[in-house]
Amino acid sequence: MIAETEKLSTNSTNVEFDLSAYLKERQKLVEAALDASIKVEYPEKIYESMRYSLMAGGKRLRPILCLASCELVGGTIDMAMPTACALEMVHTMSLIHDDLPAMDNDDYRRGKLTNHKVYGENIAILAGDGLLTLAFEFVASQTQNVPAERVLKVITQLGRAFGAAGLVGGQVVDIESEGKPDVSLETLHFIHTHKTGALLEACVLCGAILGGASEETLQRLSRYAQNIGLAFQIIDDILDITQTQEQLGKSAGKDLAAQKATYPSFLGLEESERQAIQLVAEAKAQLAPFGQQGMPLCAIADFITSRTY
Repeated sequence: MIAETEKLSTNSTNVEFDLSAYLKERQKLVEAALDASIKVEYPEKIYESMRYSLMAGGKRLRPILCLASCELVGGTIDMAMPTACALEMVHTMSLIHDDLPAMDNDDYRRGKLTNHKVYGENIAILAGDGLLTLAFEFVASQTQNVPAERVLKVITQLGRAFGAAGLVGGQVVDIESEGKPDVSLETLHFIHTHKTGALLEACVLCGAILGGASEETLQRLSRYAQNIGLAFQIIDDILDITQTQEQLGKSAGKDLAAQKATYPSFLGLEESERQAIQLVAEAKAQLAPFGQQGMPLCAIADFITSRTY
C-alpha cells in the first residue's frame, strides 16, 4: 500500500515528505484530466472500450512522474498534463494488448476483467490502437504555453519509447524468450529496460523537456529513470511470485507458469530485492543537486521498492 510519511534527508536536514498525500492529490488531478480526455460518441463501443481500460484505476505513477519532473525544473502541472495523460493512454494500450490471448492471455487487470473479456479481442485490439494514436494527437493539440520545439521533442521522445526501439522491441524479445531455458541475464535486462524502462524514462524526460530542462539535467534525470525503471520491473517479478491475485489485481504466478525468465529465477528473491534497493539508491543519488525540489521523485523511487502491488 502507499505509505506512511516518507522521511528524506535533504542537505543534512531531516524533512518530512508526505508521499501518500502527494500521490493522492496528483492522482485526483490525473483522473479528472483522463476522464475529460475521451467522450463517448458514435461508434460508441470503441470509445466505451477505450474508457473502460483507461479509467480502470491504477497507481497513475507514470503521469505523476511526468508532472513531478516538469515541476522539478520549474514548469507547471498545466504544461505537462496533456503529456501525462498521453503517457497513461499508451501505458493502458500496452496493458490491453499484453493481456490478449496472443500475448500473455490474462483474464484480470487492475482487479477487473481484461478488455478483451468484456468487449472481445477485435474491439480490444482497436481500443489499444485508438489510445495509442490519441496520445500523440492529445500532446499536439492540448499542450498550451510551451514552445513548439519542446512539444516536438516530446513527441519524438514518445515515439522512440513506444516503438520498436522501446516498448514494442522489448515485448518482441519477451515473446521470443518465453519458455526458453537458455535466456541470458543480458537478454532479460534488454527486455526489462525496453518493455518497462523505456516508458518510465519517457515519463520523466518528457516532463522535464516541457519544463525547459538543460541537457545536463536531462542526462541526470535519464539515469534516475533508468534505475527506477529496472527496479520497478524487478519488484514486479518478485510480486508475481509472492503476492496473490487479489493483492495484485491481476493473475499471480503467470511468469512461473509461462516459464519466463525473471530476476528471481536468475538471482533468487533475496538478491533480486537487494539489487532493486541498490538501483533506487543510485537513482536518488542523481537527484542530490536538486535539494528539496527533488523530494517527490526521491519518495516515488522509495515507493517502487516498498509497494505490495
